[in-house]
Amino acid sequence: MKVLFLGDIVGHPGRQAVRALLPRWRAEQAVDLVVANGENAAGGTGLTPPVAEELFAAGVDVLTGGNHTWSKKEVDVLLTSNPPRVLRPLNYPPGTPGSGVGVFATPAGENVAVINLLGRTFMQPLDSPFRALDQALLQLAGQVRVILVDFHAEATSEKVALGWYADGRVSACIGTHTHVPTADERILPQGTAYLTDAGMVGPIHSVLGVKTEIILAGFLRQLPVRHEVERRGPVEVNGVWLDIDEASGRARAISRLREIWTAPATSPAETAG
Repeated sequence: MKVLFLGDIVGHPGRQAVRALLPRWRAEQAVDLVVANGENAAGGTGLTPPVAEELFAAGVDVLTGGNHTWSKKEVDVLLTSNPPRVLRPLNYPPGTPGSGVGVFATPAGENVAVINLLGRTFMQPLDSPFRALDQALLQLAGQVRVILVDFHAEATSEKVALGWYADGRVSACIGTHTHVPTADERILPQGTAYLTDAGMVGPIHSVLGVKTEIILAGFLRQLPVRHEVERRGPVEVNGVWLDIDEASGRARAISRLREIWTAPATSPAETAG
């Protein structure tokens, strides 16, 4: 089974790159499932129904979230849709709208489970992602063999630890959130593909997708600044290719995806959002 996991999609530039590149990749690579982190896809923070539909139309099958999941109030419509194609971190408190686990069918009829978790170190004081993973795997036992985890977390130590904790119990554990791709892709001893962070799909001449001058002003003046997505220049597309054995659920291969894409000239109205 061939799976493509895309890092955090940032605003209009990220969405535009996905629209331009993903149909070709799906055709050339015979991709069975595309998962992407979408918590920054609408204007750099949050997700809305039109933005989600735009990404689904481009070929994304599942969108995961993170600490910015509820930055746009319209997201509840997506989280509570049936069947859900937008996940939020599983370890939010009981009663939170949406689901942190979803099971999705590939064109070949294989079922794939996707689990979305949020880290706690330097982030929100949520329930333990480690215990949440345990609970999800108990619920999925006997239902699916291929299981993917998006661990949206800040600390590399927490991400690495969860990777080891999940080894042999999930097919892949891929980190998101920092927008900077790491170079530690590997298959752990018990067959789990691991990467600390997949990076972002966003403007390369920026600070994590935000206009550089805005972030510099914040650091230099120590005053609050409003983030704006950088819409000029090329887009870096980061993610990871996964080859998974459907029979065992173990990963056969993992390799990083990185491509620089330059958008054609557009009018200002076309670059909103």
